[in-house]
Amino acid sequence: MIWAILGIAIGILLGLTINYPIPFELTKYTAVVIMGILDSLFGAIRAEVTKDQFNAAIFITGLLFNIILSFAITLLGDKLGLDLYIAATFVFTFRIFSNVGITRRAVIQNMIEKKKQKEGSNA
Repeated sequence: MIWAILGIAIGILLGLTINYPIPFELTKYTAVVIMGILDSLFGAIRAEVTKDQFNAAIFITGLLFNIILSFAITLLGDKLGLDLYIAATFVFTFRIFSNVGITRRAVIQNMIEKKKQKEGSNA
């Protein structure tokens, strides 16, 4: 998990420092791939915080699957003359918000439990 966050942080820093213009024709592809990556990242964070079993192999395969599927849906939409990338972006956005909500609730619940344990040990 730490390696994934470190890699993403390094990627963000590189992206901010390297000025590489993305051709207009590829912006849809870039957007859905980034959303797929964010979906996988927030899913991994949720798994770590909620004490689900985080598995690096599942994270990597899910990340690759999200990237390939979102790229394929966008490509299919371009071939059909449809904006299918909007559907992929919508689904990824929904999943990201869902994972963030679950993570937030788990963090708050952990804080409440720790506070109760601390108060119980002080009494």
